[in-house]
Amino acid sequence: MDFTVISTYRCNSRCSTCNIWMHPTRPADEISLEVLAKIPYGIDNLNITGGEPTLRNDLAEMVEVLLPKARKLEISSNGMHPQRLEPIIKKYPNIKIRLSLDGRADVSDSIRGERLGFETKVNSLQQLKEAGGSDLGFAVTIQDENVQDLAYLFNLTREMEVELATSCPHNGFQFHKNDNSPYDRLRVALGIEELITSMLKTRSVKNWFRAYLNLGLMEKILGNDRLIPCSAATDFVFADPWCDVYACNVRPDLLLGNLKEQSWDEIYNGQQAVKIRETVAACPQNCWMVGSARTAMRQPLFTRLPKFGPLWWVLVNKARVTLGIPIPFSRNVNFDVAGQFPAGNRRPSFLNTPAVKRQVHLEQNGHYEPFGAFHNR
Repeated sequence: MDFTVISTYRCNSRCSTCNIWMHPTRPADEISLEVLAKIPYGIDNLNITGGEPTLRNDLAEMVEVLLPKARKLEISSNGMHPQRLEPIIKKYPNIKIRLSLDGRADVSDSIRGERLGFETKVNSLQQLKEAGGSDLGFAVTIQDENVQDLAYLFNLTREMEVELATSCPHNGFQFHKNDNSPYDRLRVALGIEELITSMLKTRSVKNWFRAYLNLGLMEKILGNDRLIPCSAATDFVFADPWCDVYACNVRPDLLLGNLKEQSWDEIYNGQQAVKIRETVAACPQNCWMVGSARTAMRQPLFTRLPKFGPLWWVLVNKARVTLGIPIPFSRNVNFDVAGQFPAGNRRPSFLNTPAVKRQVHLEQNGHYEPFGAFHNR
């Protein structure tokens, strides 16, 4: 299974799709090394994320605790503090690092609310490469503002010999907002087709299966059902900074337990987990994120192997692009539904907005303030 640790809600980016930076946690309240030690061994992909994990002064110590527990340890960062990642990479060059980059310089900086963010991130990744990093890349959140930059980003990663991970905006309790839907679903979905074809043309098996993941993003953006059912609370979980363990980072009602107060066995195998898995099976949300899609694509017992459906799609369409035959996207994607969903409201850029000093205290009732109903369609 996969495990994501939301290490902090402090963040020095001000993204248009995420209001975490408006709701920072207090360092003293954030999940401790002692609690992290209770995470079980045998995790497939263990992701340290945030907020911004490099704002944790003990990030290097977190790595020491979590690295033995996972086949692959990942740090998802905004890349604005490479000096805090470089010593980790020098010691553990195989750690997976993904830095958020959302387009060309002006586009990415506007979406992420970062001054000189693009330049800093590109330099950061190059710095980590020179430090010996072997699993480095950028992560783009595909949306209306940057879909035209996908080819540019893919070519940039090819030139730098790094990876490109993709996702799209979605709504969830940790983001403190409910307007993460496309403005023009059809345009964004069609903009992903070229990226899928380009990925299948490479020699990278990773890219071939990322192409399938991007096919799922097209479905998500158009409002279609998931390609593969969700397996939250079974194949992946999230732990927030207050040690609460959730089935996912979308529904706050899917709370499995608290890792500070309970053992992992009580959380994962208890009656609450059984009830939540039943709820997940009937969940009306239509999420398709890297964490949930990756686990859904894998064999449950042999997690390094894909399920037959994704494997067959990859093999067939890899053969097509090799032979110069266009991919028949309409066989897998229903484009006719795009007009059934109202246009989303444009999200503002917070590039020129000062950082918010408010902090959410542990003793407050309810860490996640109600912000209205939402649905990931």
